[in-house]
Parts: sequence; C-alpha cells; structure tokens
Amino acid sequence: MAQKAIREYDAKSILAKHWDKYFPNFSYAYETVLVQNGSELEETAKSKSWLKEKALVAKPDMLFGKRGKNDLVLFKDAKPGDVSLEKAVSWIDEKSSVKQSVSFSFDGDTPTGEPKVDMLTHFIVEPFTPHTQEEEYYISATCVGDSDMLYMSAEGGMEVEEGWDEKVTEVAFSITDTEEEIAERIKANVPADVAEADKDAFAEFAIGFFKAYRELNFAYLEINPFVMQGHKIELLDMVAKLDDTAGFMMVEEWGDIEFPTGFGMEEKSPEVLAIEEADAKTGASLKLTILKPEARIWTMVAGGGASVVYADTIADLAGINDLANYGEYSGGPTTGETKFYAETILDLMTREKDPSGRGKVLIIGGAIANFTDVAKTFTGIIQAFENYADKMKEVGVSVFVRRGGPNYEKGLKDIKEAADRLGIYIEVYGPETHMTDIIRMALEK
Repeated sequence: MAQKAIREYDAKSILAKHWDKYFPNFSYAYETVLVQNGSELEETAKSKSWLKEKALVAKPDMLFGKRGKNDLVLFKDAKPGDVSLEKAVSWIDEKSSVKQSVSFSFDGDTPTGEPKVDMLTHFIVEPFTPHTQEEEYYISATCVGDSDMLYMSAEGGMEVEEGWDEKVTEVAFSITDTEEEIAERIKANVPADVAEADKDAFAEFAIGFFKAYRELNFAYLEINPFVMQGHKIELLDMVAKLDDTAGFMMVEEWGDIEFPTGFGMEEKSPEVLAIEEADAKTGASLKLTILKPEARIWTMVAGGGASVVYADTIADLAGINDLANYGEYSGGPTTGETKFYAETILDLMTREKDPSGRGKVLIIGGAIANFTDVAKTFTGIIQAFENYADKMKEVGVSVFVRRGGPNYEKGLKDIKEAADRLGIYIEVYGPETHMTDIIRMALEK
C-alpha cells in the first residue's frame, strides 16, 4: 500500500460526498472552504453566506498537526469575541505574509526537536461549533501488518495521544471479516467511557466510518475530535492518507484530489509530478524520488522491496552522495508506461556530465518477477534507449542489468542486442547472479 497524505479539506470533502451512503442516520453540515489568502476568502464569502453570518475557525491546511500548540488556530476562545469574516481575513493575511516556524513534536506544551520554517499557503475555514468536552470523541483507522486497525476513544483533542493506552480502544480486523462480523465487534468494543445514552450512536458512526475507510481506499483516516450531539456530527479536525495505488479506479469517488508537498519540504520537480500523474492512471506502480540530480548512479528498479535493497547497497558501496534517485516500476506496467518511466530517468541523468569527469551508471535491477513480463517492459526501455542513445554516450552512461521472471531470457537478449547496436556499454545478468552484484561490478568498472 502506497500512502499519500491529503489536505484536511479534501478528506472532509470525500466523506461529505459519500456521507449518505455511510452515515445515513447522521447529519453533517459540510460547511468548509480552502483559501490561500484573505482576498480569496472575501471573494468566497460572496457565494457562501455562512462565512459572513457565523463565528469562524481558521487554520493552516498543509499536512502538519499540532496547529493549536503552534498557535496557528484562530477560533472563538483564542481571543475575546467571535471570529468574524473580517478577523479571519486579517489573520490569514498576517500568517501568510511571512515565514512561520512550526514545531512537530512537543513535551507537554514545550516544543522539542528542530522546527521547520516555511510559508503558509493554504488555510481551511469553517464555522465554529459550540460544544462541551464531553461531546468530543476520537476515531481512526489504518493498516498494521495484515490487519486493519480501528481506534476509538470517548475523549478527543490534543491530549488523546498522551494517554493512548488508557484512553483508546483498539480493534483489529482481517480482510476476510464480513460486514456483520465487523459491526458486531465494533458494538462490543465501544469505549466504556462513552455515555450510555450515546453508545448505540457511537457504534453506528464507527461502523460507517470503518466501512468508508476501507471502501474509499484510505490508508489512514483520523478524526480528532468529532463532535456528536445526538445524530448531528461535526468533524472538527481530520488527518488522512490515501492508498494512491488505487487512484486509477477511484477517480469518481475521490474527485479532483491533490497530493501536496508537506510544510517545510522542497517542492516536487516537474518530472516527479509527471511520474505521479502516470502512476495515478495505472494499476502498476511507478514511483520516483530525486535525491541528487548531479550524482552519477541512477537506478531503474522493479519492485518496492528491491528498490530499498538497491538504494541501501549503493549507499553502502559508493556513498549516499553518488545515488541520484530512488523509486520503482512494478506491478506489470505496459511497454508504453515503462518507456515513459525510462525516458524520464534518462532525460534527468543525461542533462550534464559528472562534475568529476567520471562516467555515469544506470542500474536496471530487480528480484525475480512473479507476473511482470520482463521482455515487454524491456521493450519500453529499449525504445527509450533509442531516443536517448546519443545523450547517453555523450555523458558516458554504462548500463548494468540484473533481472529474472517471465520471459527474462528474451528480455535480456533483446536489451543486450539493442545496446550493442546503439553503441551503449551494457552488461546483462539473469537470476543466477546475486541481485545486487551488478552494483559491485559497476563500481569496479
């Protein structure tokens, strides 16, 4: 499962879109907007009258938590009086005008570790929900090993993590559990501290929540807290990650989802974004992280596990500064998808020569494939070679291949003949060679 974080706004939007299916007996107002500055909020208020009529809450929506402890939540109790539209506009413009220092870990209220500093560019704005602490609850779900875990608590808010063992009930479910079995186990494990009058409603909401988590392909889904007032629900704070390998079949269910770069992290390059877009449209897995584009060793590895092994081996034998990228192509990509992935790698690695005058190395590796047709994917790589042969020779690219699996003999034969014909140095090996031996061979050359 590949997990990608999404904004709180998008998480709430997905649940709201499918609310009646999973929570038919509960109401949820879904009054929420995402803006980048005060002017945009003022413009949005022209079509959403509640922004002018209700007390508001505003906070950054940029994939980091502990917003309250970082003094980055504007709400009624933070300052005397309600938060009006005018106050929210002013606050958002103030916070977005200069870089903010954000701490990600705390010991009580004391920040620990090095904070990150960056600009705040996205804010979520919603109505303030009057409620008591007794009406706040916690719920989340994620995958742990072979099980899906559901976590429930009668207490919500910032402090729930600090008393996790005492406050949170954990329930594990296997993939084979039926809907009836899941429902019965949730009902039997409603936290004891939930008020007796609310236990049935809590269980019903938790059953719908877990079903939504699974069917909408969330990899992680947390509401902390949600407010339950009878059968009226308000989602005060949400954190969510999607299983992006399901993106190609969840286009309608998710809608126009963005996978943003987290606060304090470098913006993704156009090449990485292009691979992510291709990955979202296929059942295969296409992943790319650029570590150091000027480095001389590039990898094109089939399989997530293999990619870790290859990256670790390169770092061990050559040093991390020589490793240019990390990623994978796996899950039976088509010839065209493999060609696109290979061309992206070749374009990046042939833009400039090694600063020290050394040749560059392309490692095409992987374990023994179960169902990926090696010859078919190698056809895509060969087509990329044909388009980039001159540039590869100009920067001195040497290619080392190790692969096994269906049609691997034909794949190795084809890629060797093509590279020889194009004048590209290549060595090819099958499953008789240890998976990472080609790294040692490449470095010795």
